[in-house]
Amino acid sequence: MRPPTCLPRRARPGPARRWVLAGIALVIGSAAAPAWARPFTDAAGRVVEVPERPLRILAAGPPASVLLYTLAPDRMLGWIRSPTAEEKPFLAPGVRDLPATGRLTGRGGTANVEAVLALKPDLIVDVGSTAPTYASLADRVQAQTGIPYVLLDGHFSRTAESYRQLGALIGAQAAAADLAASAEAIVADVARVVAAVPEERRPRVYYARGPKGLETGLAGSINVELLEVVGARNVAAAAGPGGLATVSPEQVLAWNPDVILTQDAGFRAGIAADPLWSGLKAVRAGRVHQVPALPFGWFDAPPGANRLIGIRWLAHVLYPDLFPQALDDATRDFYRRFYHVELDARQVETLLSGATGGRTP
Repeated sequence: MRPPTCLPRRARPGPARRWVLAGIALVIGSAAAPAWARPFTDAAGRVVEVPERPLRILAAGPPASVLLYTLAPDRMLGWIRSPTAEEKPFLAPGVRDLPATGRLTGRGGTANVEAVLALKPDLIVDVGSTAPTYASLADRVQAQTGIPYVLLDGHFSRTAESYRQLGALIGAQAAAADLAASAEAIVADVARVVAAVPEERRPRVYYARGPKGLETGLAGSINVELLEVVGARNVAAAAGPGGLATVSPEQVLAWNPDVILTQDAGFRAGIAADPLWSGLKAVRAGRVHQVPALPFGWFDAPPGANRLIGIRWLAHVLYPDLFPQALDDATRDFYRRFYHVELDARQVETLLSGATGGRTP
């Protein structure tokens, strides 16, 4: 067994270092562990030696957890956090009770090297940014543990590509090709209709995160990518480029959006009676939409492959005349194909309740 290496970002370690890494890899390995077999070039351009068919895979963060679950739930070592009682019925029975592993990347990282070693993974996968900061983290964790660590691009436009890359990485090419094709079809169906919407009909949208609704995504934020996909205009883009940011109530009042999206049920329930919000165009028109979020957010939280179902939903709430069809069948089909569960009528109602601003889905 050879320890994984990563080139060309750094030179291979010297003989002494190789012995250290090999010793760690032997300690955490098992007799049944797959042999290091081949190089894999990840989305950051790092060349990592990976097992031919990794069987125990650790997701580094929430988007990776979703991508791995949808493609190969039987390879998962656990969830970033334990699913809640409300989320579990929307996950496959065989994996809904897997343990929490913590996260290696992003805000609020909770996993450490010792915890990673205890899980004995064959492979670590992260999905998200491929910037130098994240590539450096991958290099560091890989060097400390001897476990290959691969980065995949988490931008929404790369979802189908990331499915194909993950399929090639873990030896699940056929299943990955099927999900990638489904992802492309979902986006293409909506994009074809939205492309004909003139600029003046494209709604101005504010994404209200958190219980106070004052956290949002700025221009270029991965958290609001779906707005661009469906041809909407992010009002917070006026504040310039960036990621997530906290804004003032006065700023939201000045933007006066046509539509407000939120994943917080309490915020949505109280917004009409709150003098800070009640005068907004979106509130007066009843266009405050609660994003479905079981078992994962349809718009964000996390910004992963889970957003594919959000495309059809968001097109429906923003352009009800162009997308008048019921969402029930599309929801059932997505959950069957991607989440490995058969939804009943009550579950569909739970998902869509409050999600269309009072209109029947």
